[in-house]
Amino acid sequence: MPDNVTPTTTLTQHLLIRGNVQGVSYRWSMVQAAQQRGLRGWVRNRHDGCVEALVTGPADAVQSLVEWAHQGPPHARVNRVEVTSVPAPS
Repeated sequence: MPDNVTPTTTLTQHLLIRGNVQGVSYRWSMVQAAQQRGLRGWVRNRHDGCVEALVTGPADAVQSLVEWAHQGPPHARVNRVEVTSVPAPS
């Protein structure tokens, strides 16, 4: 976490998950993982084969989901997770 972010700070991050992440229940699993952490946002498949997500919530919960995204569900093979902080959606 950046120095100016505390666990209770609301954080919004955009994720691009690359690898074998489509057709393996990655999106469904990510929705479940986000709901368990009390996060808001969306997740979708992209035409280039990666999964894209936007998540908003407490910084510690967002960081926990980002860590989860590096592994994903059992049949996923994650090669890379690109994370970008973005302004909170209005």
